[in-house]
Amino acid sequence: MPKQQKSEALVLGIAILLTGGILAGGGWWAQRAGLLPGSGSGGFTTTQANNPNINLTLKALGDTFSGYSTLRSEAFQASLAERGIGLAYGDEFNQQARAQALSEGKVDLMVTTLDQYLVYQPAGRIVALVDRTVGADAVLLNTQTYPQLQSLLDLETLVAAEQAQGRRLKIVYAGDTPSEFLAIVLDTKFDNFNLADFEIEKVADASIAWERMQSDRQVAIAVLWEPFVTEAQQQGNTVVLSSADAPRSIVDVAVASDRLLASNPEAVKSFVETYYRRIDASLQDRELLTRQIAQDGDLDPEAAQAVSAGIQFFTSVEAQDWMQSGTLDKRIGAIASILVLAGRLPAPPADPQALYTAEYLTAVAQQTAGLVELIAQDNPELAERLRPAANTAQAANASPEQVQQAPDIGNLTVQGEVQFQTGSAQLTTTGVQTLDRLAAEISEFSPANVGIKVQGHTSRTGSADLNQRLSQQRAQVVVDYLKNKQLQHSFFAEGLGFSQPLSGVDPAAAANQRTVIRLVRLNS
Repeated sequence: MPKQQKSEALVLGIAILLTGGILAGGGWWAQRAGLLPGSGSGGFTTTQANNPNINLTLKALGDTFSGYSTLRSEAFQASLAERGIGLAYGDEFNQQARAQALSEGKVDLMVTTLDQYLVYQPAGRIVALVDRTVGADAVLLNTQTYPQLQSLLDLETLVAAEQAQGRRLKIVYAGDTPSEFLAIVLDTKFDNFNLADFEIEKVADASIAWERMQSDRQVAIAVLWEPFVTEAQQQGNTVVLSSADAPRSIVDVAVASDRLLASNPEAVKSFVETYYRRIDASLQDRELLTRQIAQDGDLDPEAAQAVSAGIQFFTSVEAQDWMQSGTLDKRIGAIASILVLAGRLPAPPADPQALYTAEYLTAVAQQTAGLVELIAQDNPELAERLRPAANTAQAANASPEQVQQAPDIGNLTVQGEVQFQTGSAQLTTTGVQTLDRLAAEISEFSPANVGIKVQGHTSRTGSADLNQRLSQQRAQVVVDYLKNKQLQHSFFAEGLGFSQPLSGVDPAAAANQRTVIRLVRLNS
């Protein structure tokens, strides 16, 4: 047997060994629905209700998001039943009610996003990482209605013009979903965007948000979910921020109740191992999920591919690495910081490690890692494909000229002041501290998609040539410092002297001596 066929046969054998068959059913196409608070829930469903082998039935709450479809699939539930466990899955679109049901012992498990888990703090611990969205949702400007809208800078100008006429523009998104969190990310991360400037319209799901964006010209900005993101782009609207730009901001997790963890840890172990064996087995054929989406969702191949490409599922090996390497701690801290700035959380968790446990996925992660290494001996290239953790987005490596010419996204909020010694390009201690915080903020954005333009400005004192040189030197010092912080992004240093004073500020005022960090879109 040729080497390639031998390797692929081995992978297929592993898939069958792990799951008893190929991943089936489950409705991966489903939108991430999000009903408004108080919408209530549907009943619990299980495909194994009459199975005599089931000794225990666990109740789980989630919603119709495609990332949770494995829990609803007959094949997964059949595999779980082989271990004597049934799973009754129900939809609860109200995230607070979902968390409350877990805390009150009405359900054993729930799936949710990490930000919602932090906000509502249910009485349970994270036992599995489900997925992260890497482009499936995005913030779009209504360029179709307002052709001048190409960036947050343009939106800021439009908002001011409308306010001067006594009008208020709208933003629309599905409430209580990652769409709302992405809007919060925009609000807290960018200087040119303030949610308070808009009339906020929360709707039931992305399809309605897309309809409102087309029918209401006061909607200047919307947060959508695939396949509506692609459809909106095809009609000329502009993506200003995607979950591909901030690929670790939206993370879905599975949470087991404290009661279940204390009373029946073996049931939790069986659930986690069975779940990851199914996910790990799907690595053999990435197009399998796309075909499933197209078939089960009655979508054309292009739409199905857009949905599939926008979701990246955690394997057991990745989930274990996130929990053991400190990555999950950092994600909890970063997401909590956004929630604190937005007033959704009083303070970050004092002990992030108390919120999760990796003990239930250790065995399956070790098994999967071992099987991949066996494949690597025969076909290293195929083994590399089976290691999603290694398939991270590569830096764009754009030239400074390419960064200079790239379309603007917006100006990053700088927490503090990038301060220099008077009349020089020497950073002060305060300036260094600000740049250290800034480096952490920039690291949240994908170097494959986002470039950084550092703009130096001075006040209107002295000669134009001198100020131009000083602003260029300061911008370059900032770029060099950030590069030394191991950021992989492409940079461009731009000195503007005193040519762009702040609006409404005396051009000679010290406030004009500032450093602007502008994000630009690469590979657009």
